[in-house]
Amino acid sequence: MKWVERYRLRLRRKRLLWRSFRRRRQLTPASDRTGQIARQDILAFVTLRNERIRLPFFLDYYRKQGVDHFLIVDNGSEDGSAAYLAAQKDVSLWTTPHSYRRARFGVDWLTWLQMKFGHGHWCLTVDVDEFLIYPFCETRPLAALTDWMDASGLRAFPAMLLDLYPKGPLDRAVYAEGQNPMELACWFDSGNYTITRNPELGNLWIQGGPRARAFFADRPEAAPALNKTPLIKWDRSYAYVDSTHMVLPRGLNNVYETGGGERISGCLLHTKFLDTFIEKSEEEIVRQEHYARGREYKAYAETLEASGPPSLWTEMSERYVSWRQLEILGLLSKGSWA
Repeated sequence: MKWVERYRLRLRRKRLLWRSFRRRRQLTPASDRTGQIARQDILAFVTLRNERIRLPFFLDYYRKQGVDHFLIVDNGSEDGSAAYLAAQKDVSLWTTPHSYRRARFGVDWLTWLQMKFGHGHWCLTVDVDEFLIYPFCETRPLAALTDWMDASGLRAFPAMLLDLYPKGPLDRAVYAEGQNPMELACWFDSGNYTITRNPELGNLWIQGGPRARAFFADRPEAAPALNKTPLIKWDRSYAYVDSTHMVLPRGLNNVYETGGGERISGCLLHTKFLDTFIEKSEEEIVRQEHYARGREYKAYAETLEASGPPSLWTEMSERYVSWRQLEILGLLSKGSWA
C-alpha cells in the first residue's frame, strides 16, 4: 500500500476516534461498575433498544462462554430493559436518547467505551440476537481461545453472520423470555454465499443466505453484509468503520489466509427471525434509525405486505447441530488450533 493511502486511512481513523470522543457526552451512566474490571477480563460491548425479552438468555449465554463484564448502551428503551440491566452485577450501563443513526448506528458510543475501558482487553462486540460459536466452544471457554490467539500473535477473530430461522411462518415462532432462541430458529442456508475482497480495507465481503434470497432476490448487491470481526484484542487507537464489518487499522481485517491454508474463524448465530421480528420491523420503518434509513426493514415490510409473515425455510435448509457441522460445510475453521 502506498504511503499516501496509509496516511489517508490513518486520518480516517483519527476522525472516527475524535467523533466518538465528542459523542461521549451523549451517554449518561446509569450503573457504572467498571471499577470491578480486572486486567485479564474479557469484555462485551452492546448497544440495544427494547430487548428486555431477550436479555436473560443473552447474558447467561455469554457468561457461560466466559465474558467477565458487559458494557451496554441502552438507546431509549421503553420495555424495562434499562432497569433490568442496571440490576445485573456484571453489567455497566449507559443510557442515551440521542439518534442511533447519527452515532454511526451506535458505533460512536461503543468506540468511546472501548477507548476508555477496553484498552488491553479482548473485547467482544455483538448484538443481543447474535451468539458467537467457535471451534471447541462446547468444551473451551473464550479465555482458552484468546490465550491461544495471544500466543499465536493474532489480534482479531472473524465470524460469519449465519442467519437462523424457524420452519414455518415467522409469526408462529413465538419467543418466550429466557428461552434459547435457537430452539425455535434452528435452520440455516448452507450455500448461496458470495465472497469478494474489499480492496480499500482488505476485509472479505460476504453476502447471501436467507435474507438475500427472500428479500433481495432482485438486487443481491444490496443484501446485508455477513462478514464480521466481533472479537479483538483492543487498543485505544482502534475503531470500527462500519458496524463490526470493518475495522481500522487496516491490518486487523487480514483475518484469512491467502496462500491456500486456513485461519481460525467462527460464526455468529443470528436469531433475528422470530415472531418479535415483525413488530421490530414496523417500529424501525417509522424510526428510520438504521442503515440507509431502514432499507433492510423496508424490504422486509414489502414482503410482509405482499404475502404476510414469510417462511424462510426451504427443502434445501439445514438444521443447525454444532460447530463441527459448520466446519464441514466450510462456514468456519479451526485453523491450526487443535
